[in-house]
Amino acid sequence: MAGGDGGRLAMGICATILLAGAVSLAEPVLAPVAFALLVVALAWPVQHGLQARGIPAILALLVTVAVTLVVLVVLALAAGWGFGRVARWVIANAGALQAMYAQKLEWLAERGIAADGLVQFDSRWMVGIAQAVLGQLQGIVGFLGVTLVFVILGLLEAGVAARQLARIGRDRPGAAHLLQGCIETASKLRTYMGVRTIMSIATGIAVWAFARAMGLDLALEWGVIAFVLNYIPFIGSLLATLFPTIFAVLQFGTWQSAVFVFLALQGIQFLSGSTIEPRLAGARLAMSPFLVLVAVFLGAFLWGIPGAFIGVPALIAGLTLCEQFPGSRWVAQLLSGKEPSR
Repeated sequence: MAGGDGGRLAMGICATILLAGAVSLAEPVLAPVAFALLVVALAWPVQHGLQARGIPAILALLVTVAVTLVVLVVLALAAGWGFGRVARWVIANAGALQAMYAQKLEWLAERGIAADGLVQFDSRWMVGIAQAVLGQLQGIVGFLGVTLVFVILGLLEAGVAARQLARIGRDRPGAAHLLQGCIETASKLRTYMGVRTIMSIATGIAVWAFARAMGLDLALEWGVIAFVLNYIPFIGSLLATLFPTIFAVLQFGTWQSAVFVFLALQGIQFLSGSTIEPRLAGARLAMSPFLVLVAVFLGAFLWGIPGAFIGVPALIAGLTLCEQFPGSRWVAQLLSGKEPSR
């Protein structure tokens, strides 16, 4: 009996590893589909509301797609503008950065501190990173194009699929549970993205104001970058803090200034992410912080930055669907992070 349990456990682990590998390899197809499903969940109320006001279905679809496209393009342009400006600044000032690094080595040598074991700075290394960032941003355009195609098809079929599930649900309870789970998931995703958007705007403004008061160059760019990266839990806020901190070292040349910038930006991120945002989200989106972190890093491991972004929405969808079925409801309760009701 124990051997049989051990065999099933081993088979389950192997199946999980194979599934993760397949999901990773299928990123060019699955990533646009996952993002399209998220966008459909966010945009469907707009189309449904327009149709409820008597607007023809095709016109409602075109308006919804246009609004969606504008939002996606604005976010992509904001990310491209912020990172692009920083990357171009690094490329333009590569020589000055190399000279400043040489001065720091001389300063250490004058005080008898051996700098031979330090990582050697090469401006070409930073230029390579900046160029790689610009290259990645150019790939966003193609990704958005594929995603938009799936969004259009999804919006065309969302109403039909809902009506089919409602009809099938009269005879099969599982279909009714699935329909209710999809409705609840879409509602929670809209709440999640709404809260994220509000906090991203607030965080971006706070970072911009601090950087400007600090005299940090590219203050507006750092605010825009913080706004975009705040949509990615944990990883995004960390990167939004590290980038300006490294930049502060290069600009001010003192570790004290860099530490102050790091602590101040971390304080902004902590206030928004750990204090204000949970209050706005409320108990409806309660999830285990440990599980959220796992979802972010697992998504990043499988699909990179897009996976880190989609990890939490995928977790919300999985837990919401588990809540709808009696056999899996205990999974949602276990992973919710909430105290059991007595």
